[in-house]
Amino acid sequence: MKASHFKHLAATALLVANLSLSAQAQEYVAPVPSKPVELGKAPGLKVKLLSTGGQTKTYVLVFAKGDEVVSGLTEFAQKYNVKSAHYQAIGDATSAKVGVYDYDRKMFKVIPIAEPAEVTTMTGDIAVFNGKPVAHSHVNLATPDGLVHGGHLLELIIGPTMELFVTVEPTPLYKKLNTEFNAGVIDPALAK
Repeated sequence: MKASHFKHLAATALLVANLSLSAQAQEYVAPVPSKPVELGKAPGLKVKLLSTGGQTKTYVLVFAKGDEVVSGLTEFAQKYNVKSAHYQAIGDATSAKVGVYDYDRKMFKVIPIAEPAEVTTMTGDIAVFNGKPVAHSHVNLATPDGLVHGGHLLELIIGPTMELFVTVEPTPLYKKLNTEFNAGVIDPALAK
């Protein structure tokens, strides 16, 4: 065999080994968090009540550079005693982690986005699970190449800003554990 053939075989083996290591290093997280969301990671968050219609309230949450959205949204829900809400947002992020549900593992496969991205859409709801308000968010992020990446929001670090509009409803919604998927899901029968 020629030396160039050996170099090609060695390069191919190295590539296969790197791909194998990358596959083994894939991170997964449970849909039902094993620990509470860490609060205090959105110190620049500003909240403003925009309107009240009967018992329904609409707020705007404006996140600042460096704020982490899951932390800030959870802190808002706890401080304002939110038991049922829905929201949408747009903005900009310096980095993010989204999850795509893996049915075999009953876990989210973590997809890191390590570059700045536009938050083209974020939507979600807040309901009570295990006695505390929990935000459930999905997000689409456009990276500089114009590709859109999305999934279940696990972490979102804000760039210049993000504006999130929350409508808080008067009827509490509660989640219960769906053991088939190891996930907390809203059960309308539990609403009072």
